[in-house]
Amino acid sequence: MTIDDRATLRKWAWSSLLLVAIIAAPTAYSEVVIDDAQDVKPGTLFGNYLSGRVARGDHDILAAANFYSKALAGDPTNEIILEQTFLLEAASAHWHRAAALANDLVKAESSHRIARFLLGIEAFKQGNFKEAEEHFTAARQGPIADLTSTLARAWVQQADGKPDRALETLDSLSEADWAQFYQRYHRALIADLSNRHEMARQAYAQAFKKNPGTLRVADAYARHAVNAKNRKLALQTLNSHISNTSSHPLSEALLADIESGKSPPLLVANSSDGLAEVFYGIGDALAGEGGLDMGIIFLQMALYLKPDFPLAQVALAEAFDGAKKYELEMEALDSIPKDSPLWLSVQIQKGFALNQLERVDDAKLLLEKLIAENPKDIRPLDALGNILRSHERYAEARDYYARAIALIDKPTKENWVLYYSRGVSNERLKDWPDAEADFKKALQLSPEESLVLNYLGYSWVDQGAHLQQAMDYIRKAVKLKPDDGYYVDSLGWAYYKLGNLPAAVENLERAVELRPDDPIINDHLGDAYWQAGRKLEAKYQWQQALTLKPENEQADMLKKKIVLGLTDATATKAAESKATGTKTSAGPTQAGETPR
Repeated sequence: MTIDDRATLRKWAWSSLLLVAIIAAPTAYSEVVIDDAQDVKPGTLFGNYLSGRVARGDHDILAAANFYSKALAGDPTNEIILEQTFLLEAASAHWHRAAALANDLVKAESSHRIARFLLGIEAFKQGNFKEAEEHFTAARQGPIADLTSTLARAWVQQADGKPDRALETLDSLSEADWAQFYQRYHRALIADLSNRHEMARQAYAQAFKKNPGTLRVADAYARHAVNAKNRKLALQTLNSHISNTSSHPLSEALLADIESGKSPPLLVANSSDGLAEVFYGIGDALAGEGGLDMGIIFLQMALYLKPDFPLAQVALAEAFDGAKKYELEMEALDSIPKDSPLWLSVQIQKGFALNQLERVDDAKLLLEKLIAENPKDIRPLDALGNILRSHERYAEARDYYARAIALIDKPTKENWVLYYSRGVSNERLKDWPDAEADFKKALQLSPEESLVLNYLGYSWVDQGAHLQQAMDYIRKAVKLKPDDGYYVDSLGWAYYKLGNLPAAVENLERAVELRPDDPIINDHLGDAYWQAGRKLEAKYQWQQALTLKPENEQADMLKKKIVLGLTDATATKAAESKATGTKTSAGPTQAGETPR
């Protein structure tokens, strides 16, 4: 299961539309200025505060909330500590504590957006719609807050039996594309709930036309069509959606249900579900565009409104994955019931989380169980192969890839990665004929894959074989991804191997600019400088590579080169390391090569 495969679990495809509007909430990053002379011992006010800052910076929200709460107890009037404590309690879904802090916070800062959102949700849950609307209205500062506030107020008005007012509120949204997409989607949901089915159909059609690859819109539109007795439209919608994006377990399950004659209910059954949809959609978009802290809070709010919300749990798990909090990721994934269409995918994702925690044997046990339970599904086989390959267990990985490939009747474009992965394993096991056959098959299936072009092209250059085609492949990889330092390094090293030193230096300098922290690329540039007669610069580059924590074998070679220069012995050893599997930039350490 690749990164792209896991991303399809979320599929809230409008996140990129929000990118132009996302601004960091300044209230989330306020800090206390600390005098060095103040007491920072553990257990003191500032000791707890600093410990909280460190934990928060590491996205350890539970520990951070604990430390900030202790700091707040020591200084209950400190507004900065109050705010940070509130945000962390909300991110931890400690709602009773967070709500109490939100009430204190709005007394000090009446327009605090996140506090107002939570108080609005609390009032909504209690049926106090007037108070809920007041809180949401008070949060309208900034484009994202205004979008959230407007959508939330519309759902409060719908819950209050005022659908006309709700639709008018939606009409007040910005004319920007990113806002209008949300407007059409929520307009359709509200119209459906208020029995205005023709209005709903038109809004769904507009939203789907703009973004046919968006899972949530396709799902809602198909369900609307079925309930409007238009099964043909439902099937057309889902088939069009699936053809425009990679398959998703939810869309496949819905299509199967409708094809079998079932009539699934509307996506949003009530106003509480609709309000949860607001915080889920925006939270997923925020987390997906780098706003992890706010994204986690919004997703937790969605689950507060609708605890049985698998996609929100998956999005929260992805956010925790981005924060490298794999225990919390697994906790979120464990909430997905076994009868959910998402079950197999989230269990595979859990396997990757276990791998990140260095629990490789546990990951293998989990995935082996999934393989036994799903003998015709290639995904757990692919996932286990990727995990084992990341730990250089190439023989085992190759076997799992081979088993996955054996399940494929007629390979298609999407299967290229299996052949590529098996090819890498074969190459590392020094079985070049089979590796070359796998790489060629991968390119036959998908000729524009830069990973394969680069790996095969470099391997040929390294062997002195098919040099013209090899250079064409590497140049094509660089053309496809001109800012990928690994590919530019491969091109520069290929020129070096062919004796074209000016081109080698030019490309390797560019590669170092793109990946200045890679010891292999810096080492390559040093070699090129030495051969070009720029020996002082070469030694500087080797010294720089030595500071970048290279593998032990490379570090030893760098030390020799710094003292002796590029002798026949060191040059030969460097070339051998590329062919025998020491980590190099040509393929094995490329971005996207490892499973996580």
